[in-house]
Amino acid sequence: MSPNETSRTAGGGRSRLAEAFTPSRIGMVVLAVVTLVFLFENTREVRIRLLIPEVSTPLYPALLATALLGAACGPYAAARGRK
Repeated sequence: MSPNETSRTAGGGRSRLAEAFTPSRIGMVVLAVVTLVFLFENTREVRIRLLIPEVSTPLYPALLATALLGAACGPYAAARGRK
Protein backbone atom coordinates (compact mmCIF):
# COMPACT_ATOMS: atom_id res chain seq x y z
CA MET A 1 0.00 0.00 0.00
CA SER A 2 1.22 3.49 -0.74
CA PRO A 3 1.46 6.12 2.04
CA ASN A 4 -1.43 8.05 0.48
CA GLU A 5 -3.76 5.07 0.71
CA THR A 6 -2.86 4.29 4.31
CA SER A 7 -3.42 7.86 5.50
CA ARG A 8 -6.88 7.96 3.90
CA THR A 9 -7.97 4.69 5.41
CA ALA A 10 -6.56 5.55 8.82
CA GLY A 11 -8.93 8.50 9.26
CA GLY A 12 -6.69 11.16 7.81
CA GLY A 13 -9.01 11.85 4.87
CA ARG A 14 -12.17 13.88 4.64
CA SER A 15 -15.41 12.37 5.85
CA ARG A 16 -18.11 11.37 3.37
CA LEU A 17 -20.32 14.20 4.62
CA ALA A 18 -17.57 16.73 3.94
CA GLU A 19 -17.09 15.27 0.46
CA ALA A 20 -20.82 15.50 -0.24
CA PHE A 21 -21.03 19.22 0.58
CA THR A 22 -18.46 20.81 -1.69
CA PRO A 23 -18.69 24.57 -2.31
CA SER A 24 -19.93 24.02 -5.87
CA ARG A 25 -22.69 21.66 -4.73
CA ILE A 26 -23.78 24.05 -2.00
CA GLY A 27 -23.86 26.86 -4.58
CA MET A 28 -26.00 24.78 -6.93
CA VAL A 29 -28.46 23.93 -4.14
CA VAL A 30 -28.72 27.60 -3.14
CA LEU A 31 -29.24 28.59 -6.77
CA ALA A 32 -31.95 25.94 -7.20
CA VAL A 33 -33.77 27.11 -4.06
CA VAL A 34 -33.62 30.77 -5.12
CA THR A 35 -34.90 29.79 -8.57
CA LEU A 36 -37.83 27.87 -7.08
CA VAL A 37 -38.72 30.75 -4.76
CA PHE A 38 -38.61 33.14 -7.72
CA LEU A 39 -40.81 30.85 -9.79
CA PHE A 40 -43.50 30.39 -7.17
CA GLU A 41 -43.56 34.06 -6.17
CA ASN A 42 -44.50 35.02 -9.75
CA THR A 43 -47.99 33.58 -10.08
CA ARG A 44 -49.73 36.39 -11.95
CA GLU A 45 -51.50 35.65 -15.20
CA VAL A 46 -49.52 36.79 -18.25
CA ARG A 47 -50.00 36.68 -22.00
CA ILE A 48 -47.20 34.94 -23.86
CA ARG A 49 -46.82 35.08 -27.60
CA LEU A 50 -44.66 32.59 -29.45
CA LEU A 51 -44.67 33.52 -33.13
CA ILE A 52 -48.40 33.43 -33.94
CA PRO A 53 -50.37 31.86 -31.03
CA GLU A 54 -50.92 33.86 -27.88
CA VAL A 55 -51.67 32.06 -24.62
CA SER A 56 -52.67 33.34 -21.22
CA THR A 57 -51.05 31.44 -18.35
CA PRO A 58 -49.54 32.02 -14.91
CA LEU A 59 -45.96 33.25 -15.17
CA TYR A 60 -44.36 30.40 -13.20
CA PRO A 61 -44.90 27.64 -15.82
CA ALA A 62 -43.26 29.84 -18.44
CA LEU A 63 -40.34 30.60 -16.14
CA LEU A 64 -40.03 26.93 -15.20
CA ALA A 65 -40.02 25.87 -18.85
CA THR A 66 -37.34 28.47 -19.61
CA ALA A 67 -35.22 27.29 -16.67
CA LEU A 68 -35.52 23.66 -17.76
CA LEU A 69 -34.56 24.53 -21.33
CA GLY A 70 -31.55 26.45 -20.05
CA ALA A 71 -30.55 23.55 -17.81
CA ALA A 72 -30.82 21.18 -20.76
CA CYS A 73 -28.74 23.44 -23.02
CA GLY A 74 -26.00 24.04 -20.42
CA PRO A 75 -24.28 20.65 -20.66
CA TYR A 76 -24.46 20.77 -24.46
CA ALA A 77 -22.80 24.18 -24.56
CA ALA A 78 -20.14 23.06 -22.06
CA ALA A 79 -19.35 19.97 -24.13
CA ARG A 80 -19.08 22.05 -27.30
CA GLY A 81 -16.70 24.45 -25.54
CA ARG A 82 -14.29 21.64 -24.63
CA LYS A 83 -13.71 20.65 -28.26
